[in-house]
Amino acid sequence: MTARTRPGAAPEGAVARLMDRYAQARTYLAARLTRWFPTREFFMRSEGHVRFVRISTRVQAAIAGGIAALVLVWVGVLGWALVGQMASGADHHALLEREAAVAGAESRVARYRANLDAVAGDLKRRQDFLEKAVQGVIGPIPDSLPKGTVSDSSGATARTVRKISQAMPEATGLARIEARQIAFAERLTRFADDRANAASGAIRKVGLNPQSVVADDARAQGGPLIRIGGNLDPRFLRLAASLGRMSAMNTGLAHIPNTMPASFDTISSGFGVRSDPIEGGAAFHPGLDFKGPKGAPIFAAAAGAVSFTGVRQGYGNCVEISHGHGLITRYAHMSRIMARMGQQVTPGTQIGAIGSTGRSTGPHLHFEVRVNDRPVNPRPFLEAPFPHVFPENHEAGKGPDHG
Repeated sequence: MTARTRPGAAPEGAVARLMDRYAQARTYLAARLTRWFPTREFFMRSEGHVRFVRISTRVQAAIAGGIAALVLVWVGVLGWALVGQMASGADHHALLEREAAVAGAESRVARYRANLDAVAGDLKRRQDFLEKAVQGVIGPIPDSLPKGTVSDSSGATARTVRKISQAMPEATGLARIEARQIAFAERLTRFADDRANAASGAIRKVGLNPQSVVADDARAQGGPLIRIGGNLDPRFLRLAASLGRMSAMNTGLAHIPNTMPASFDTISSGFGVRSDPIEGGAAFHPGLDFKGPKGAPIFAAAAGAVSFTGVRQGYGNCVEISHGHGLITRYAHMSRIMARMGQQVTPGTQIGAIGSTGRSTGPHLHFEVRVNDRPVNPRPFLEAPFPHVFPENHEAGKGPDHG
């Protein structure tokens, strides 16, 4: 009678094969471990005694396994921290984007709808900031300014505020801010016109045409076309035009010699007919002579570009600066030239040192102002009380001894 195998039990042959494979795997692993971690013996000598220490294959394998487990744990922790940091950065970036969107859209709209008074308060603070910023650049705006150059809308804006306060009481604050902006724009326009007119008069006093000065500066301009107009209040367009004219006049003033070229008050020889210091007899002197020690600094009298450096007959070491609209200043008898051809200079830039080169009897600076290559008296240029609009231009134009 044939024996039957119980249901669910593995055949004896299959079990035997599994046992064989398990034994082979153990044998293979033991051989590998024995090859990787052979039994090692060490000897230690202490106080004349020798002791042998034996480390088996099993102990070495256990130590290596522990080290590998620690490395895996460390790598896992590091990877988890890195993933967490990346996720946190992504969440933070998304939060910033949502905040920007809310601040730029929904929150502002809701704020306008909820409380116009709060919006008016924000705009008032901004207007305060803008007025202080503008006055910080151009200085305090005088209260007494000519009013004929621009309209006075104070009466019209006051009536507008009253009408809006009656029809929409909640918008009264905004109407008042608009009236304040218009008043400030008109006041700033009158200031710009006043400064531009003062600059124009100063330019005429030294014999130059203000329109030609501005035209020469306008020839060196450019840039992309960005039109301003549309629904912009014409009073603000008028302000832009006045500020542009004031800036152009102020730039023109910076190119007119109004800075003392040397820090000395002693003028040893004036402009015009004099007795020649070397040969005697009447002779024409085309500039001013500033007496000073050899090596003392010489300064540019105005903004411009260096158009000549070198030696001219009678002048010795010489520098010439072109200021546009046919205006040139000449600095002669230098002991050392410190400017280079084409260099852009500002009022007060050092361009050389006083010397006695050329036709000279002692250390001094010979200074000329030439208009269309014709020498003119430098005194009116240096002594003219030129108005300066912007504080930084005033400091730049002051130089060592502003006349």
